[in-house]
Amino acid sequence: MTSILTYTLKNLPSTSKWALRFSLRPLSCSSQLRAAPAAQTKSKKTLAKPNIRNIVVVEGVRIPFLQSGTSYKELMPHDLARAALLGLLHRTNVPKDVVDYIILGTVIQEVKTSNVAREAALGAGFSDKTPAHTVTMACISANQAMTTGVGLIASGQCDVVVAGGVELMSDIPIRHSRKMRKMLLDLNKAKTLGQRLSLISKFRLNFLSPELPAVAEFSTSETMGHSADRLAAAFAVSRLDQDEYALRSHSLAKKAQDEGLLSDVVPFKVPGKDTVTKDNGIRPSSLEQMAKLKPAFIKPYGTVTAANSSFLTDGASAMLIMAEEKALAMGYKPKAYLRDFVYVSQDPKDQLLLGPTYATPKVLERAGLTMTDIDAFEFHEAFSGQILANFKAMDSDWFAQNYMGRKTKVGSPPLEKFNNWGGSLSLGHPFGATGCRLVMAAANRLRKEGGQYGLVAACAAGGQGHAMIVEAYPK
Repeated sequence: MTSILTYTLKNLPSTSKWALRFSLRPLSCSSQLRAAPAAQTKSKKTLAKPNIRNIVVVEGVRIPFLQSGTSYKELMPHDLARAALLGLLHRTNVPKDVVDYIILGTVIQEVKTSNVAREAALGAGFSDKTPAHTVTMACISANQAMTTGVGLIASGQCDVVVAGGVELMSDIPIRHSRKMRKMLLDLNKAKTLGQRLSLISKFRLNFLSPELPAVAEFSTSETMGHSADRLAAAFAVSRLDQDEYALRSHSLAKKAQDEGLLSDVVPFKVPGKDTVTKDNGIRPSSLEQMAKLKPAFIKPYGTVTAANSSFLTDGASAMLIMAEEKALAMGYKPKAYLRDFVYVSQDPKDQLLLGPTYATPKVLERAGLTMTDIDAFEFHEAFSGQILANFKAMDSDWFAQNYMGRKTKVGSPPLEKFNNWGGSLSLGHPFGATGCRLVMAAANRLRKEGGQYGLVAACAAGGQGHAMIVEAYPK
């Protein structure tokens, strides 16, 4: 596939044809903060399918998402996941022995708790007879946990599943160099003093250089931020556009937090510290202050900065998913149906962050819907440039025809329906936990605004993506 960026640089002036081809209405500061009007209740079809179980979200919670290096920094991932599970139990009062299966997502695993779902479940008091496993799919790990649960219920294997995810960026595994690891392993096998001395004599100071994990693609060796910067350039997304979008995210998140709309957040008493009650990364600034920041990845001319990127985050989420008949039999009033979903993959070099563009038309077609049917959009915000590039790709017939093999564009989401309570740029992005936050934001917005359908979408490392339709449960 021809590189998008290469095509841009070789064939087009930087501000002419691409800017016209991938035009996007400006994000004005005056209009971006207006409260979206409540969706008009429409008489729409339900997406229930004959002879297929209806699967519902009863409730979903998350502990506050915090910037790494703050209140959670002394904890381990299973501590955060356990807190989310306990919060879900407290919120729903679901009997622990009713839960058939537990699935959590995570990305950077703590080696002591490689199956963090099992350790967190035991710590939260679930039966040791309840199976639990951990999945990883980069930023859509919690999405994979949810849809795995959906599959277990749809197939009749389970009636009740808890799905969620966790990430602790405050304490990531840092390895010794490979040479040092090899020497330590060989020393452990050595049987005589002579063998040990021989191995030690080969030690060099550079063996002590640690291997630091990086948010980079293994296949391309490129950091995600660098890829986001290239993507923004390819789609002619300006620095000002990105800063305006980031300001929108933070401002809407602050408004939602102040108005008590982030009802999925449950308090967490951190051992030895105070109780954490709210996300701490929501920080509305000003365009003037944001403009002072230097590029974070491509220097000195890049447009991606710390202000228009999601930040390293600690957090965990959990969701109670049931077969509809089971939920009703237990006296629950579900919040939403989990309907059609898709996973997509594309080129990890030039299309790393375009998962929503590829997944959205597929999931709409599967559900028999169009963009105009969707009342609430919840997309993962890895970077402002990533969101705006996806908007432009989704709104381009040319991109649809040349890169997606489609006849027409799907269209970009209207801003008045998009991430109205903030997003990952402001609320935070614990890699393994964000998927559940997206679904609960969509479900809670549909209930609050009176809409019927929500569309959740996210990109992920490896050039992968996910999209799901959420349908409001009838009041």
